[in-house]
Amino acid sequence: MPIGRRYNADADRFGTILRQLREPRGWTRQKLAQRAGLATTYIGVLEAGGNVPTISTALELIEVLGGDIGDIMRRLAAARVAPPG
Repeated sequence: MPIGRRYNADADRFGTILRQLREPRGWTRQKLAQRAGLATTYIGVLEAGGNVPTISTALELIEVLGGDIGDIMRRLAAARVAPPG
């Protein structure tokens, strides 16, 4: 992460979930990027927690991966209120 950039827990959590959806399918970042119409480097940035995607980008990625947007949003929301562990 570049110097001066603040850590964003939501970005980190979303990146983890994105990777958890992608890897079991055996997809590379490049394959996901092609299917979602995004740059491979941007997928890497997202998975590393370096950026919070727009809602339309998040929806596209989750749809392409066959995920349930409601479930993912509940996971993200629950992580915000969970005690640090």
